[in-house]
Amino acid sequence: QVQLVESGGGLVQAGGSLRLSCAASGRTFSSYAMGWFRQAPGKERDFVAAISWNGGYTYYADSVKGRFTISRDNAKNTVYLQMNSLKPEDTANYYCAAGPWVVADPTKYDYWGQGTQVTVSS
Repeated sequence: QVQLVESGGGLVQAGGSLRLSCAASGRTFSSYAMGWFRQAPGKERDFVAAISWNGGYTYYADSVKGRFTISRDNAKNTVYLQMNSLKPEDTANYYCAAGPWVVADPTKYDYWGQGTQVTVSS
């Protein structure tokens, strides 16, 4: 069982940066791949980025490649999403998730946080 709590969202101007954090409870955090997803009002939940259990492999959606960086610190049971060069279209509720594989399919993730809102103004 893993419980996930996101933080770090907020309001930022276009071109700015934010760093999201996802703190996990449970002793098995380091055995899970972790993913970040986002969902805007009226839209489906979209994949953003994912990272393997040891941080050795990362995977990004094309829309964020080169702007966002996913990382993790297993000693702190935390995964991060550094978001640079933010655009208004990045506005969404951002969720972290834990699962067995580094994949873009949200149905393959077993545990989800409650989300943190990111709003990018133009």
